[in-house]
Amino acid sequence: MKQYNSIKLKYPDAMLLFRVGDFYETFGEDAVKAARILNIVLTNRNNGGERTELAGFPHHSLNTYLPKLVKAGQRVAICDQLEDPKMTKSIVKRGVTELVTPGVSLNDEVLQSKSNNFLCAVHFGKKTLGVSFLDVSTGEFLCAQGNQEYIDKLLQNFSPSEILVQKKYKKDFSDKFGKDLHCFYLDDWIFKIDYAEETLNNHFQTKSLKGFGIDHLEEGVIASGAVLYYLAETRHHRLQHISAINRIAEEEYVWMDRFTIRNLELYHSTSANAVTLLDVIDKTISPMGGRLLKRWLALPLKNAEAVEKRLEVVEYLIKHPEILGKIQDQIREISDLERLISKVATQKISPREVNQLKNSLNAIIPVKELALNCDNDALKVIGDNLHSCELLRKKISESISEDAPVNVQKGNVIARGFSSELDELRDIAFSGKDYLDEMIKRETEATGISSLKIGNNNVYGYYIEVRNTHKDKVPEEWTRKQTLVNAERYITDELKEYEAKILGAEEKIHQLEQEIFGKLIAWMGDYIDPVQKNARLIARMDCLSSFAQHAQQENYCRPQLTDTYALDIEEGRHPVIEKQLPPGEVYVTNTLHLDREEQQIIMITGPNMSGKSAILRQTALIVLMAQMGSFVPAKSAEIGLVDKIFTRVGASDNISMGESTFMVEMNETASILNNISDRSLVLLDEIGRGTSTYDGISIAWAISEYLHEHPARPKTLFATHYHELNEMCDTFSRIKNFNVSVKEMKDKVLFLRKLVPGGSEHSFGIHVAKMAGMPQMVLHRANKILAKLEQSHAMEDSGEILKRSAEDELQLSFFNLDDPLLQDIKEELLGIDIDTLTPVEALMKLNEIKRMLGKHENSKA
Repeated sequence: MKQYNSIKLKYPDAMLLFRVGDFYETFGEDAVKAARILNIVLTNRNNGGERTELAGFPHHSLNTYLPKLVKAGQRVAICDQLEDPKMTKSIVKRGVTELVTPGVSLNDEVLQSKSNNFLCAVHFGKKTLGVSFLDVSTGEFLCAQGNQEYIDKLLQNFSPSEILVQKKYKKDFSDKFGKDLHCFYLDDWIFKIDYAEETLNNHFQTKSLKGFGIDHLEEGVIASGAVLYYLAETRHHRLQHISAINRIAEEEYVWMDRFTIRNLELYHSTSANAVTLLDVIDKTISPMGGRLLKRWLALPLKNAEAVEKRLEVVEYLIKHPEILGKIQDQIREISDLERLISKVATQKISPREVNQLKNSLNAIIPVKELALNCDNDALKVIGDNLHSCELLRKKISESISEDAPVNVQKGNVIARGFSSELDELRDIAFSGKDYLDEMIKRETEATGISSLKIGNNNVYGYYIEVRNTHKDKVPEEWTRKQTLVNAERYITDELKEYEAKILGAEEKIHQLEQEIFGKLIAWMGDYIDPVQKNARLIARMDCLSSFAQHAQQENYCRPQLTDTYALDIEEGRHPVIEKQLPPGEVYVTNTLHLDREEQQIIMITGPNMSGKSAILRQTALIVLMAQMGSFVPAKSAEIGLVDKIFTRVGASDNISMGESTFMVEMNETASILNNISDRSLVLLDEIGRGTSTYDGISIAWAISEYLHEHPARPKTLFATHYHELNEMCDTFSRIKNFNVSVKEMKDKVLFLRKLVPGGSEHSFGIHVAKMAGMPQMVLHRANKILAKLEQSHAMEDSGEILKRSAEDELQLSFFNLDDPLLQDIKEELLGIDIDTLTPVEALMKLNEIKRMLGKHENSKA
């Protein structure tokens, strides 16, 4: 326990798995946590009168239990025995050999095949923030810097498993980015530019960071240095696969803030079981392709030339389905190249995985040939850059057995014919049956014992067994070893010599196999770079093939990207909703045109549930998919390149941070208005509904006016049920009214979901309430109140209506207005300030007057 406590002191923030014999044990608080997470037995023992909790599991089950601990957010320090217990008479030397954390793991059970497992560091600079992302399982290393909004967007895009933050900025981080992220806090001295530059240059063996294009990103470099420091602290020193660091170039990608990423449900959804855009469009086959597609979705391109290159490949593959089929068949044979070659660098690859790597590289050869023989330049470039890795494939084939096991300890790893020494030892160890048969034959002839047998057990090793009936024929030089009921067992000098030879051979085989395998893995390190390059190219082909397959299946069209500011979508569809429709139901398409000269803002009115939000979202998704390089769900689409997509769709409280729905809505809208550009696409849904009607209308009107008068003239879709906003088109030339049409029938309303010119005056809210199963009494009363309010529509507001109706009733009544009580009521009515009176207060006031009049009438009677 003294030894345990001294090691635990060094790793106070980690759960310590302490190797004791054949078990990994946890003690104290660690044991309580481990028992709860792993559902294992919690026990205790008394050490010198102190009670200590205890929980453990067999050492060979580490790969079963470790992932569960890491997924539960635990940092786990693995403490192993550093010497053979047989070789020491004192306590076995122990030490931490690896620290596994949510962001630093190479375990397949912890990792998700189609998602990166990013470790992130955020550095708070004087003016800007720096951020760095590293996936130790693939070797991807990225850095950037910018304002809080940009870092927030990147954290949303990359979804890191663990974030490193300076201790003194703990509160700042949670205030700015929320408390639901998994953070680990480091000392302040780590976040220094000199230390970071030295750490990075030492790792990459460079003299400056200019070659990576990040030397001017001081905050980003500091964050990257913190990431490498953390890897060293967690005992990860073999990092040859992290061979470069790349800048996330903000200017190259479409800007989407975190609200837009959330509102469009690109790859996460707040509601359970919701289908995201990624779920629908991801037809990738390989893990590398799946991870790259997610990156493309997070970072759509602004460079038309780069987008067109992707679109050309997609179109070529659609026109040549036989090539598409062959490429996809080969990609199916390719394992996760990035993670396999990373395991080579960290020397954690198993013999079976080495074979997977070889088979994957073999499957690349037909892809290379197919790409080189295509009539498409972009595919030819991919084919040309794919590395055949011929020598690596040949060496693995020659050295590793086809049926190599998962663990090198199990033997039969090295192929026959690769090492003559190993083959000889195997002959001795495994061709012993022939030798023993020969010995039995010789001894039977020499002794005349016909039932002589040679056997082997763990206690006595090899022995000759003779039945009691032949015992008198046993030669004197044989040594009796064991007596059985019906037989005796003996050993001979020859048999002992043979046994030593076999046992020695088995031990040497084990050592030699490990040695040969270790040398092979070290030699394979030279191929890390070409294999990583192959992985990136295959991932790219997989993504483009996925786009082609999806476009074929769903009848998508190739978008035309232009340098104009116009957006023309003919018969557009929502890619996710159309997949959720019941069988036989056809998605209602919509055509849309936006520009900066004549139709900059479209004001969409229409009933609740008519599909206003779907039109907004599908417009954003079509633009986003086009700039990813994908075909789009429309008959045709002409898209003037967009540089920013902003959405304010749906209500969302942020109660944990003390913000109401309306406050969240205003924060998001303010962010939009402060960041618009001339190529922005702005989508606003029901702005202002979180406050009173007149406040809401005023805010919505002012926002629309601001967007119309702003020099950037951003293209805008504004869905609203404030019909008063329809009047804006009379004053503002570039605002046009459209509505989502409905057909009214006797008892029901048919939602046609078609966008048509002109405003709408009806919201059909009561009809929607009926569809939701609202009680009949409530619906009946709502209809009555609606009829009264519609009759009085000319009045200024509900307070005015109530006041005037009360005055009319008094004028018509048979009461004498000279009555003091009625005079009081009249004065009270005239004293009401309608401008500050809410509808609820007006109803209460009317109820009070009614009660007073009731009392008056009773007293008269």
